[in-house]
Amino acid sequence: MRDVAYRALSVEGFAKYGQYANMINPRAPRIGEEPIEFYRDMAQSCLGAVPVGSFGVCRVVKRPFIIDISEYHDFTCETVMPLDGDVLMHVAPAGPDNEFPFEQAEVFKVPKGTLAVLRPGVWHHAPYAFGCEFVNCLIMLPERTYLNDCKVYAFPEAKPLKITGDGTR
Repeated sequence: MRDVAYRALSVEGFAKYGQYANMINPRAPRIGEEPIEFYRDMAQSCLGAVPVGSFGVCRVVKRPFIIDISEYHDFTCETVMPLDGDVLMHVAPAGPDNEFPFEQAEVFKVPKGTLAVLRPGVWHHAPYAFGCEFVNCLIMLPERTYLNDCKVYAFPEAKPLKITGDGTR
């Protein structure tokens, strides 16, 4: 089992996987002043050829920090936003079908209220609740992506990844 130390989000570290924006304490161009401020165009999510974005919730309950499965979408981004707690999310660069790049896997701590947009092809799976019993994550994908554009790869029994660290690397 290989250890993968998690780290804090940074623009430089996360750029090859997608983009993110803090939706609770925005730092972006705004239109208007108090009492109404609109922070526009903070992140973009390509929906491919599908005109309908679908919102759902993925509730992740505290579980061991062992990564033994991953997935990707060929034609669309996936947008994830932890609503009520921080999460740890694994990612790995896009590559050939069913060849998870174990040595390139990374784990990021995504603070609650931070919208993370994963590029098409980026390996990922449900995040891990961090420091709490469960976290509800808002998910946005084109309608029915989980049925028509989701490649899932269960790791061989001898190859799980273990999330470790204190977030400082």
